Amino acid sequence: IYLAMAESGFTNHARSWAKAVGPWQFMPYTGRKFGLNIDWYVDERRDPLKASIAAANYLKTLHNLFGSWELATAGYNAGEGKIGRAVRMYKTKDFWQITKGRYLRPETKNYVPKIMALAIIGKNLDVFGFNEINFEKALDYEEIMVKGNSDLYEVAEALELDFEEVKR
Repeated sequence: IYLAMAESGFTNHARSWAKAVGPWQFMPYTGRKFGLNIDWYVDERRDPLKASIAAANYLKTLHNLFGSWELATAGYNAGEGKIGRAVRMYKTKDFWQITKGRYLRPETKNYVPKIMALAIIGKNLDVFGFNEINFEKALDYEEIMVKGNSDLYEVAEALELDFEEVKR
């Protein structure tokens, strides 16, 4: 969750200069690799549920590859190829040792500490003065299949819901 916070501030419509999209900032290739549909009509990188599942699977894959959450997180930022080359180049799986070299960009070197700092703050909100936060309730929703080109006004009427709620 702290990774998505750092990547996009939980913004579904976030887009980076490198064409990463959504709350988890998936690149097109990686998004497809982890099961997200990306085409002219839909981009599931923007779907908070599907993208979160894909991100969890990607992070698990990276952790299995590198055996370290620090390297997995760095791999999420720089790509597994870049981190794999860094591990081979410096002959270590210690992220902190690798950051002493010049191979990784400052963005990646600072990325892991940034995620850790967000986690420390998030798990200790009162200590950092965030004691008056009113968290929103989890969305209560049900997923239904609707034929393509369905009229949302008719869907809202059939479900006996307000059109704006169905649209949202």
